[in-house]
Amino acid sequence: MKKKVLDKGFVELIDYIGSDLTVVNSARVSFGKQKGTFDERDRILVKFLAENKHYSPFRHLIVQFHIKAPEFVMRQWYKHVVGIETSSSYPTKDHAWNEISRRYVPVTDFYYPTNWRRQSEDNRQASEGSIENQEEANKVFLNTLDIIKSSYEKLLSLGIAKEQARIILPLNQYTEIYWTASFQAIMNFLDLRDDPHAQWEIREYALVIKDIMLEIYPETTKIWFEVHDNIKKK
Repeated sequence: MKKKVLDKGFVELIDYIGSDLTVVNSARVSFGKQKGTFDERDRILVKFLAENKHYSPFRHLIVQFHIKAPEFVMRQWYKHVVGIETSSSYPTKDHAWNEISRRYVPVTDFYYPTNWRRQSEDNRQASEGSIENQEEANKVFLNTLDIIKSSYEKLLSLGIAKEQARIILPLNQYTEIYWTASFQAIMNFLDLRDDPHAQWEIREYALVIKDIMLEIYPETTKIWFEVHDNIKKK
């Protein structure tokens, strides 16, 4: 399962462990019980677990993704992984992250925005709407990127190591990662990144991740969103 995101990016499902039954069977092991078919009683149990923050059963669901995204998107994404070491908060746990090395592989792909957004007047980190002079902004962007790409290739042709030549590259360069995370960790990512306040580009990735989760764990994912959407509204 591979879904395109932005102009050259993608999210690819590599592998996953468990099913909707995994959560309820993990919870019921306390009573030495196990089920083979998901039914209404299981829906009630999953809802109870989510509402009362009994999260350990959700961490038995593990998903592995292959993701290609611009570097500035990955910087935001990686904050969810860094939290493993810097915080004891349970939503930040259960990640593994491996990234393509630009010491070994030269950069060839860059992200080209199709719309230049206007700086928000009341939020210093956000954007809103579009600027009027899209053509001029695009001209500045393309001219700058052409110079950088040409200079990078020139440094490589001079025999300079890729690990050093890369220091002139911009944040719109594409990078690739393998991201493995538990259901709970992925839901925490979606809670923060599938949000109107999130940057548009990373939200595009969050929406694709959400679709994949609904496909592989349909019942558990729907119940989780129902519970947490209700919590947000309170």
